Amino acid sequence: MDLTAAKIRDRLGSRPFKFYEQCASTNDLALELLAQHPLVEARAAAELICTDEQTKGKGRLGRSWYAPPGTALMLSLILPLTNRHELPRMTMLGALAIAEMAESIGAPGVGIKWPNDVQLNGRKLSGVLSEANWLASQGSSQLQGVVVGMGINVRIDFSDTPFADSAVSLEPAVGHSLDRTDLLADLLGRIDYWYARRSSDSLFEAWRGRLNMLGQPVEVRQPDGVISGIAESVDADGALYLVDRAGVRQRVIAGDVALGGV
Repeated sequence: MDLTAAKIRDRLGSRPFKFYEQCASTNDLALELLAQHPLVEARAAAELICTDEQTKGKGRLGRSWYAPPGTALMLSLILPLTNRHELPRMTMLGALAIAEMAESIGAPGVGIKWPNDVQLNGRKLSGVLSEANWLASQGSSQLQGVVVGMGINVRIDFSDTPFADSAVSLEPAVGHSLDRTDLLADLLGRIDYWYARRSSDSLFEAWRGRLNMLGQPVEVRQPDGVISGIAESVDADGALYLVDRAGVRQRVIAGDVALGGV
């Protein structure tokens, strides 16, 4: 087994973590823990929730997914955050850290599909889901912290599945076996680096520089319809700007992006 509590402790030292052989959702567990013990800004290291098998992983727009044991790196980090204006940066730093980790082991064609998917040559390697915890106080809400969930395909076999052309795992992409504990330690180091720079231009610019759909025609699917246009740019809050066929510039803050349209 390349991912166990003992191996994680050996690599991570004093960083707080909880490891589960199986759980429904690491994000749900992390949110429960955060609600019980709100973090403060001075907390030195983000607390880790990690699992070997996830039965009801949480995706965007309420989607659920399953990852079998031994096949993926599935984790959630509890990040001490009290500035609500920095919330969009959490998804940025998660996707950026995954992209950098994949590049460091030789994965080909690494890119980020707005807003939260890491891809290899246009096929999905990983997703990032950030969820905040709020405390109601005197008629307003105060941010208590944020959970950043990540699921990374390491050795899931997508052949003979409906995802054969749209998803990919790290091991077949790089052509050799990988140790998930090594990947975890590398990833956490990169997250710590970018978290310390979460309000900087360098984080935004590094994330923007890996977006793989800017300048291309796209369709953004939202609950109330589809917006088509050229993906022109993004802003520091992570919003996407589209120029539609009428030449109107639109700001989009959420949705599923697919190449094509216009």
